[in-house]
Amino acid sequence: KLTSEDKKILIKAVKNNWISSAGPQVNLFEKKFSKLIGKRYCSAVSSGTAALDIAVKSLNLKKNDEVIVPSFSFISTANAVCYTGAQPIFVDSEQESWNIDPELIEESITPATKAIIAVHIYGHPAKMDAIRNIASKNDLKVIEDAAEAHGALYKGHRVGNLGDVGCFSFYGNKTVTTGEGGMIVTDNPDLAEKIRILRDHGMSPEKKYWHIVLGYNY
Repeated sequence: KLTSEDKKILIKAVKNNWISSAGPQVNLFEKKFSKLIGKRYCSAVSSGTAALDIAVKSLNLKKNDEVIVPSFSFISTANAVCYTGAQPIFVDSEQESWNIDPELIEESITPATKAIIAVHIYGHPAKMDAIRNIASKNDLKVIEDAAEAHGALYKGHRVGNLGDVGCFSFYGNKTVTTGEGGMIVTDNPDLAEKIRILRDHGMSPEKKYWHIVLGYNY
């Protein structure tokens, strides 16, 4: 539910001409969200799908690389992998939680596997200890799709803070909404720099309008 305070802040943004992609409210949102989740770097983007897309692309996946994803999730999880040319490898869910079943992950790992995307379905945390142990043993990255899990805790830790990269959505049906929007969080400074460059047309942080990689208007 939107409040009168939300309305005041919206009107303030319009009056100050900060209505698109930047401005003090966006920076404040990133800082507060970073503190809430417990990750050092936090980048706002245009949607939860954009967050997943950029997070996967920041791992430098190539055609025919493989990423393990749950068989039960919104299509954005698998699409983000397909956008890179990599292949989503579907792993079935636990009956009790509907989250990806860690016991089935290892049998799906091949030499082409590069990452695991763990989705916290309906805000219920996946078994991140087991997933991280498997990832560590096989030298894989872990992306958390926490689109529906703002503020959820796993053994006392915020989800989104348990992998290499965490992704959130602020679509209208989420517990925290900006109408549209998303957020990417990480503790890795190299990934954080890649994420910020990719979301802003691939523009160099040092030289405006100098585009160093293929980027996106996210």
